[in-house]
Amino acid sequence: MKRILLSLAALFSFAFHAHSQEGIPVYFDYLMDNYYLVHPSMAGIGEGGKIRLTARQQWFSVDEAPNMQTINAHMRLPDSRSGIGFVLFNDANGYHSQTGFKATYAHHLPLASDFRILNQLSFALSPTVLQSRLDETEFRSVVPDPIVTGANISATYFNIDLGMSYSYMDFYAHASILNLLNSERELYRIGRADDPNLPLFDNLRRYLFSVGYIFGKSSFRIEPSVLFQLTDFTQEKTIDLNAKVYKDVAFGTVWGGLSYRRSFDGAQFVSNGSFGEQRLQLFTPFVGLNVNRFMFAYNYSYQSGDIRLDNGGFHQITLGYDFGPKRENRYDCYCPAANY
Repeated sequence: MKRILLSLAALFSFAFHAHSQEGIPVYFDYLMDNYYLVHPSMAGIGEGGKIRLTARQQWFSVDEAPNMQTINAHMRLPDSRSGIGFVLFNDANGYHSQTGFKATYAHHLPLASDFRILNQLSFALSPTVLQSRLDETEFRSVVPDPIVTGANISATYFNIDLGMSYSYMDFYAHASILNLLNSERELYRIGRADDPNLPLFDNLRRYLFSVGYIFGKSSFRIEPSVLFQLTDFTQEKTIDLNAKVYKDVAFGTVWGGLSYRRSFDGAQFVSNGSFGEQRLQLFTPFVGLNVNRFMFAYNYSYQSGDIRLDNGGFHQITLGYDFGPKRENRYDCYCPAANY
């Protein structure tokens, strides 16, 4: 029962319907100089490459709380306009868990004759293989339920992500379609007694749009940005409003900021005999540090509202390493995604 409650609470907390949970959940790790995790067109966006590892743990005070780990790397192929990358991830949520692999090919089209001017259009294709698992071995019922298998079942899916980015000096915009193909979600039909009459969901598609700009040329800079998400099947929508600041110091760059996520859709609940509606609201402060080629970042998400499983928040750390040519500004802009 505890793990069932965890699953329901996690789904409510992040305002994604169960039918849209295949693939990497969009948390706030993209703000840790990790846009490739959500936008495949960022693979090899600069002249070098990046490696990023993330670990996320929800509700430290709750046993078996949801958690996720990812590792990704991407780079520009030498003397070419092509970028490649990959993502490995593991996501556990109550009785559900998923493990996946993404491979990415991106093509970057420069639009400026001067190589010091960043003016680039990027396109990417990212095939994905995902194994989704459902553990029903602990389900118990006095009267046998034909809809419950009592087994640990799994199913494997294939899908494709598409992405496009435009970078012009300190400005950037990204658009991605995740889970482009209709892919039958068979996990909830395997071994069921009434298989033909069970619903079959095949639309897991999500749309992501990001835009941002970095102000300032001195040792202190400000980067406001926005990310919008739309889930096709349920028409759920959320928006992230982000503010990030950078400060150059003697040993590197210190940065931090705040993200506010708000859903456009509410979930109804009953309290003291009266109906209420709560919309997802997440506040996420984050801090980070770049020293030479290494990066460390931490973010903490807190959910506001009356309906919460726990008063604790969601912790995430990100470790990174940049590789390739010397860490010099190839472009005449402060654009950390492209200038390593």
